[in-house]
Amino acid sequence: MFSFNSYSQISTSFYLNDTNSKIAIGYEFNENLWGDFRMYSGTNIENFTPEIVLNYNFIKRALYETYIGAGLSLNNINGIVLPVGIGIKPFENLKKLSFNIELTPTYETDLSDLLIRGFIGIRYVLK
Repeated sequence: MFSFNSYSQISTSFYLNDTNSKIAIGYEFNENLWGDFRMYSGTNIENFTPEIVLNYNFIKRALYETYIGAGLSLNNINGIVLPVGIGIKPFENLKKLSFNIELTPTYETDLSDLLIRGFIGIRYVLK
């Protein structure tokens, strides 16, 4: 007989700032590594702007976790994204819920420009 230990969880998120919002579906590969497929909301089909990000939790505590990531944004914004954030877990009985603050520097390749954007958000990990 073979025995395998596996770990995987799905998450959903919503991020916003003063000009944009985005929704995300994520997949946790293990305790520290997770990916997000993010889509900017409020865009029409021509401006469909997905963002694919792989994140790593480098500090994980009972009440918060900090992460850094890398990914790509395509179409309306074409570039490389490097999110850095903190997920705060303020409720003892809701450890799957976090309020996130994220700084997302983006190198926009079409314009050769660096965009610095900040987002606040909410994230929930499903079992």
